[in-house]
Amino acid sequence: MGPFGNFALSFSIISVLSGCMTLFGFGLVTGGPAVMMWGWAVVGLMVLAVGAALAEVTSAYPVSGALYFMASKLGGPRWGYTTGWLNLLGLLGGMAGGCYGIALFTGAWLNLQWGFTPTPEKTLGIFAVILLLLATLNLFGVRLVSILNSISVWWHVTGVAVIVGALALVPSHHQSPGFVFGEFSNHTGWSNPLYVGLLGLLLAQYTFSGYDASAHLSEETVHAQVSAARGIVRSIFWSWVVGFVLLAGMLFAIQDYAGTVGSATGVPPAQIFLDALGPTAAKALLLVVIVAQLFCANAGLASASRMVFAFSRDGALPFSNTWRRLSRTKTPVPAVWLSVVVPFILALPSLYSTTAYTAITSINVIGITPAYAIPVYLRLRAGRRFVRGPWHLGKWSEPIGWTAVVWVGFVTVLFCLPQTRPEGGGLVSVDTFNYASIALVSVLALAWISWRFKGRRSYEVPVQNSDRSASAYEDEVV
Repeated sequence: MGPFGNFALSFSIISVLSGCMTLFGFGLVTGGPAVMMWGWAVVGLMVLAVGAALAEVTSAYPVSGALYFMASKLGGPRWGYTTGWLNLLGLLGGMAGGCYGIALFTGAWLNLQWGFTPTPEKTLGIFAVILLLLATLNLFGVRLVSILNSISVWWHVTGVAVIVGALALVPSHHQSPGFVFGEFSNHTGWSNPLYVGLLGLLLAQYTFSGYDASAHLSEETVHAQVSAARGIVRSIFWSWVVGFVLLAGMLFAIQDYAGTVGSATGVPPAQIFLDALGPTAAKALLLVVIVAQLFCANAGLASASRMVFAFSRDGALPFSNTWRRLSRTKTPVPAVWLSVVVPFILALPSLYSTTAYTAITSINVIGITPAYAIPVYLRLRAGRRFVRGPWHLGKWSEPIGWTAVVWVGFVTVLFCLPQTRPEGGGLVSVDTFNYASIALVSVLALAWISWRFKGRRSYEVPVQNSDRSASAYEDEVV
């Protein structure tokens, strides 16, 4: 794989057509356009710092185990073990959030096409069908997944261009720059505008995830010490640029803010398409978004299942002997099924909680983002003992590294806090509780218990072997 192929997969998994669009409605009520645009700019810059710091460590350790391999080498097996669990939580949370978002958009398309009325039960049913479809595609083997990933890059770039172009040229009315960059809207129940604005950062932070795929692909990438590191940074930068254009295009095209927030489709972007372009174009653009989201989720399932497989191969998961089994096509079938069952379980609270979807997306952020920062922190702690690779930050290494670590700590705490306030006051209720914090505490407790009673004996720290050919990995790493 060349440098572009390495960049392409991370760019596809970040997927601005998935993250930006599925949390667009959340952004409209947690600060509105001002927070969405300026939050995207600030979060993108901070994530670029995290990505650059991680890229520096990747250049030194270009190995498929990536995050937990780096942590094991820099901090010891316990650090690697914990990092692997957090990485796994983030990947599975991302699968749940991404696929549930596809279910919401599919329900909106069905509403426009046949008058389908989305309900929590129906949305969960669509969600289950999507998981089964993706599992089936992944069971065909890694080659099909790789082909779909290649198509995905061009679909995303073309899709954003078509959507923004249509919204810029067709509607006769557009919002003013003052509205797009200055309008603040709060429908969370919280009165503190600063707190509400910070909650609105979830849209951007959730979108900017998955770029560690470039590190996971190191052993299949030529000149990986440079190409994989650049793949991380470039995927974040271009997603930052493309996402900014997409959000601006969508916000300028809003015809009725209240109608968009309270859309009968249940998906505010669908209402923007409908009001600005009419039903036919709206349905066509929704299909463009849904297909892009399916591409993203398909790559996400491949990544999650390979993480389950690799972590089991190193003896880190309960019932590891089951999850590391391969089929005749070298596909980790049990790992694929585990990677769809757990997201389905994570999404079950959506049946009774109106805030469950944003809580699921928070699980992705508070799981995978700390996993990015741990190797960076350990690299900073190692100081001069850390041997740099050919791609490094030079004198900026420590300032950027500490900025990344502090930012990750901040957003991890932030996205465990309540996101909406119950009517009539009070802190939380059954409908507004953010159970992402429970997921984080549970996985950390599970990691600690399993380490204490089994992991420290069964976990085998991965061995870096530069002589092992990439062909040995091609059917087990995505």
